[in-house]
Amino acid sequence: MHPSHHLKPEWVKIIRNTAPLAERAGMLHPDQLQLIYEQGWFKFLVPEVYSGLQLALPDMVRLEESLAWANGSLGWVVTLCSGAGWFGGFLSPQIAPRLFADPHLCLAGSGASTGTATIVDGGYIINGQWKYASGVHHASHVTANCIIKNGDETVLDEKGDPLILPFIFDRKDVSLLSAWKFIGMMGTGSDAYEVHDLFVENNRCFKIDPDHAVIDAPLYKYPFLELAEATLAANISGLAVHFTDLCVPIFADKIKGPKLTGVQKATMTQSLSGLTHELNTARAEFYQAVNASWQGCLAGNATSLDLVSSTSRNLAKTARECVDQLYPYCGLQAANPDAEINQVWRDLHTASQHSLLTFN
Repeated sequence: MHPSHHLKPEWVKIIRNTAPLAERAGMLHPDQLQLIYEQGWFKFLVPEVYSGLQLALPDMVRLEESLAWANGSLGWVVTLCSGAGWFGGFLSPQIAPRLFADPHLCLAGSGASTGTATIVDGGYIINGQWKYASGVHHASHVTANCIIKNGDETVLDEKGDPLILPFIFDRKDVSLLSAWKFIGMMGTGSDAYEVHDLFVENNRCFKIDPDHAVIDAPLYKYPFLELAEATLAANISGLAVHFTDLCVPIFADKIKGPKLTGVQKATMTQSLSGLTHELNTARAEFYQAVNASWQGCLAGNATSLDLVSSTSRNLAKTARECVDQLYPYCGLQAANPDAEINQVWRDLHTASQHSLLTFN
């Protein structure tokens, strides 16, 4: 099914009309944010008990592909920030209701363990700096992974490795650092942030583990790794579908012109048709794996997890390769940074650099 099926045309118009302004500002446009708040897209995975949507995984993944198809930066920010909303299934009930009551809820953060949390009476002292926090400019709260310290000693886990735990901070307690200087995803505002000697109470720490879920629902029993792989792959897929959509009128104009030979025109037509089919085949295999794993989760044990991982990687690889095979036929407008097709190309090649989907 084409990603446009899940979005109203007026939503797509708002998202795309403001995308160039978001790129120039280096963060999502206010009109885009208003739409996100109205539709509750930052609350895809927030527990229902905290007024979240608590979507089934296949439904959320399809919506995220659709939003990435509408615009790469918006889709990525919604995916990363709504993904952090999943932590609501693990946060202490002492603070979660208050955090998630914010009508402009947005959780940004980083998965890198580039901070420390030193144990003190009643909580921790946090220090650190983290990169690539998509959506942090709009965040109401920020999450971060920290290495646990007891005095000068690093606390070890049961395997003898440094113990790393996630924390959640109020946005006002972190300082932002300008750091996102890449060719694509320019509207995500994926800048860095830091904290110095910040005291947080014990209930600001949580564990991402099915055994530590405080919300008894299948969504919070699903493995985090495969959830992350699937959501990122869906974004790359949405971008690739957007690119192939934009190729259609470009190819049609070139084929109508007198410059190309019959063989060249046939090559372009066959390439677009064949590569679009190849992309859709990879999408279908991916969604079959996601659906199967979710059905297993509903039955008490997520299955087909290896297939979720392998089809996520294959989808990301197929999306990138299909786009790159079509790119030369698009002419110089595909290299024009002011053109929509160039924005999509830049966004896809930036998003697909994520290390989670790099290796088989």
